[in-house]
Amino acid sequence: MLMRILFFLIGIILTSISLCFLIIYLNLFNMGYSFCEYVNFIIRRFEIICIIPGLFCLIISMIKRKEKLK
Repeated sequence: MLMRILFFLIGIILTSISLCFLIIYLNLFNMGYSFCEYVNFIIRRFEIICIIPGLFCLIISMIKRKEKLK
């Protein structure tokens, strides 16, 4: 149970950081970036790549496991 809570917290933290930076980088459109340049920029940033392990941790924490009664 403690591992599920830990994975959930880590997933929330990584995902929220990534989404915050994604919103911050939307300001690049005001500086004249096209959509292709924007996507090319954000897929190379470490902050945005952290969304993948964050979502993975969230999914792992939500999987129900069958526990055998003894």
